[in-house]
Amino acid sequence: MIHSFLMIGQSNMAGRGYAKEVPPIFDEHIKMQRNGVWQIMAEPINFDRPSSGVGLTSSFAASWRQDNEQNEIGLIPCADGGTSLDDWAVGGALIENAISQARLAQRTSEIKGILWHQGESDCSPEKAKQYQEKFAFIIDTLRQELNIPEVPLIIGGLGDFLPEGILGQYFIHYSLVNRELEDFAQSHKNCYFVTAKGLAANPDGIHFNAASQRLLGIRYYQAYHNLKHIFSPIIDEEDILNTIYSRPYTKTEKIKLLENEFALGNIEGKEYLTKIKLIGQE
Repeated sequence: MIHSFLMIGQSNMAGRGYAKEVPPIFDEHIKMQRNGVWQIMAEPINFDRPSSGVGLTSSFAASWRQDNEQNEIGLIPCADGGTSLDDWAVGGALIENAISQARLAQRTSEIKGILWHQGESDCSPEKAKQYQEKFAFIIDTLRQELNIPEVPLIIGGLGDFLPEGILGQYFIHYSLVNRELEDFAQSHKNCYFVTAKGLAANPDGIHFNAASQRLLGIRYYQAYHNLKHIFSPIIDEEDILNTIYSRPYTKTEKIKLLENEFALGNIEGKEYLTKIKLIGQE
């Protein structure tokens, strides 16, 4: 049985990190849902926009695999860039899609957690005041519809870089949203907050860069694994990430990666066949 996790929120959950800036994460036992079925995970996982890129869930899943070597993890991508809490309102398209995708996943997996990152689109004093009430209704509805009343909900804070970016004028009240997220996590059962302290942005000053997304995913996993809030960066998070990167590929993974290169036209037929033969001899 696959252990699955629902990914919801806006663009920093979907991921906008540049893939060229970090080593890839590829593991035949990490799956992502596409068209209602499971495929081996490849980034971008949450392809909500042409600009979609590296997100936090690949390193989350890789961290999970370190503690669950005999099991498979599945990611259910349903985040959508630029969306507010009102866009996620009960009865709307986004939450209905998330429920639908999650139900499909439940046919072949057990949902073990909900991963949420959102708030950039609600950075005003007025919207921040309403955040907890709106968010509670969204999450309560998800739990009820999917019959997952007690699975952990992991929610992440907004980046401290937001007011300094090219659109910083729209995020001067970001700390109010962070406060509401922290308060929500501390006042609701089975909910844990993850800080974004020390993380950096893409040049747009809005989206976590790829390296920061990798670290954020590790923090999300630690919150999930230990059922504790993460209010400060994890001391050994870089070491954990390096261990993930140094994991050797299995023979199946080598073949799958080679098949991808061939399908993309990056290598020719003769080279493909030669390399497949060499892998088979290992």
